[in-house]
Amino acid sequence: WREENLPEGQPSLQQSTNQACMVEDILNENLLQSTLDLRLGRQFIFQQDNNPKHTAKISKEWLQDNSVNVLEWPSQSPDLNPIEHLWGDLKMAVHRCFPTNLMELERCCKEELVKLAKDRCAKLVASYSKRLEAVIAAKGALTKY
Repeated sequence: WREENLPEGQPSLQQSTNQACMVEDILNENLLQSTLDLRLGRQFIFQQDNNPKHTAKISKEWLQDNSVNVLEWPSQSPDLNPIEHLWGDLKMAVHRCFPTNLMELERCCKEELVKLAKDRCAKLVASYSKRLEAVIAAKGALTKY
């Protein structure tokens, strides 16, 4: 397949490779340090979806080489990760800033991220079991979450 023959919205091999390398950089720069900062030790399970950049060989090898336990996640599963709700909140807040260039976008993202209420985060984490039960009851179909 040549890149111009890919279905619309389908990333090219080069784009997928670049995204997987970016994920590896993010893991290198953030994951292990975050576990130290949160005092998790090695007793944590890492959750991610089945996005191709997460399941790329380079990403899988990094996780295995660094002894990271990864939660098995079926393909086509509902997204139960609480962070997705926070990304939505951040996206709406940034949209209200009307950034006109990259520097304004970065500034706005940083300012709005700090403003996200800690109680909102706590509620999302606390609601995880309810969301999981709803997905099980719906047999994997859409839920109100």
